[in-house]
Amino acid sequence: VASWGVYGVFLHTGTMGMADPANGRIKAFLLVGFAYFLTAVLAPVAILMSKGASAAFWTYPAKGFWWSLIAGTVGAIGALGVLLAFGAAPKPTAAYVPVVMSIIFAGAPIVNAIVAFCMHPPEGGLSAIKPQFLLGIVLAAVGGCLVTLYKPDAPAPVKAPPAQSAPAKPAGN
Repeated sequence: VASWGVYGVFLHTGTMGMADPANGRIKAFLLVGFAYFLTAVLAPVAILMSKGASAAFWTYPAKGFWWSLIAGTVGAIGALGVLLAFGAAPKPTAAYVPVVMSIIFAGAPIVNAIVAFCMHPPEGGLSAIKPQFLLGIVLAAVGGCLVTLYKPDAPAPVKAPPAQSAPAKPAGN
């Protein structure tokens, strides 16, 4: 939870740190991909090898292989969507980070619940869904909406002090 909680803020900070308004988000995403390679490719290979398991992913069962690849793809698309959403504001600032992230993290459980229900319906179908579950979905939507509508304002830009003019030279010098 903590990792995902700081993801948007760190990603926005990295994007702004690129000092490239036109391509900074894409440069940041490139480095996200590199980080994913380190943590999602090299680390599992090391863990599998340390356990004596096969890292030869091309030999894995097709169902597990393809669903895992699809999951990684939609995750990467989501990460790119976060970056593009940061830049979609009329004047992108850090104040929009909680808005984008609240929409994502309030909406994701709702999407997850619907997709999970469709892919793995509970025994008893719709009648098995408890009202508390539906209330949780409504509260997630309301929470995301409230954060979006009532986000803290961005700090006012620091105004440069007015330039002082040099004292006038007396005539005749």
